[in-house]
This record gives sequence, C-alpha cells and structure tokens, in this order.
Amino acid sequence: MKLDSAPLGFSGISQTEIELELEDSIDSKLTTATLIEPVQPVVADSPQKQQSAVAIFGTTFITIFLAEIGDKTQLSTLLMSAESQSPWIVFIGSAAALITTSLLGVLLGSWIANRLSPKIVEKSAGVMLLVISLMLFWDVFQG
Repeated sequence: MKLDSAPLGFSGISQTEIELELEDSIDSKLTTATLIEPVQPVVADSPQKQQSAVAIFGTTFITIFLAEIGDKTQLSTLLMSAESQSPWIVFIGSAAALITTSLLGVLLGSWIANRLSPKIVEKSAGVMLLVISLMLFWDVFQG
C-alpha cells in the first residue's frame, strides 16, 4: 500500500471518494437552500457545549458524593439497612429522598437565579457560610 493512497473503509469505498461525495452533497444542499430561502448559519451542538455539560455533571457528582460520604444521612441509611433486613427498600427510600431534596435545591436555585444577580447570590452564599461557620465555632467553644 502506498503512503499517499487513502485507506479503504469498511464499505470498500476510499476516503477520497467519500470526501468527494460529501462535498457534492454539501454543494447541492447549499445551492438548493439558496434557491428556496436564504442560508442561515447552522449551529450544531459544539463539543465545547457537550464538554461543559459533562464538566458540570462531573463537578456536581463529585462534590455531592464527597459531601455526602460519611455524613449523618449515610450513617442513618446504614443503620436502617442493618435493622430492617431490607437493604434494597432502604436504598430506594434514601435515593428517592436525596433526589427530592436535590430537586428542591435546583428549583429554589433557579428561582433565586432568575430574581437576583450572580454577584448578590455569591455574596449572600459566602455570608451564609461564614455565619454557619461562626455558629459552629461558637458551639464548640461553648460546649
């Protein structure tokens, strides 16, 4: 096989033949489209948009997973599963509860985001976390 020849695909058609057919197809669609209506830019789902959704999902999953591991909810679920002898029922119940609380958080977050600017949301979240931290420190030093 020569280095400059196009390899055969699964169908036995060379890559060059496929590229020529693709160019002809695009040219004919553009010509037809310009005769019927003006050509509008086609915006396909960009890889950046898909990466963004994957990044958001991954960040959310990791954050919630790490925050929930070993917390009182997981310990409660562990104890309920051990006591009930029905681990799958406990799993379904705890999963439904976590989904419901997450849904409430997302709906409330969307509602707040539509009414307040991102700067106000960031500052108020920071203030709330600071207040919670101070309350926890106060509780530790009082006890």
